[in-house]
Amino acid sequence: MDLGIDGKIALVTGATSGIGWATAKRLAEEGARVICVDLDAEKLDAAARDLPGQPETVAADLRDTA
Repeated sequence: MDLGIDGKIALVTGATSGIGWATAKRLAEEGARVICVDLDAEKLDAAARDLPGQPETVAADLRDTA
């Protein structure tokens, strides 16, 4: 299935597990440039290694408005 997102940027929160991980993987497989966000930097780095392309990672707590 071609989602037409090749070259687009996708920001995925909760990217180290569950629905977030599955979403990041699928978007990367479809050619999107994926930016993975989650709380744990080590888990993010490990998850990013398993994604195609060149995903970027951001360790952040999106509940914290600061």
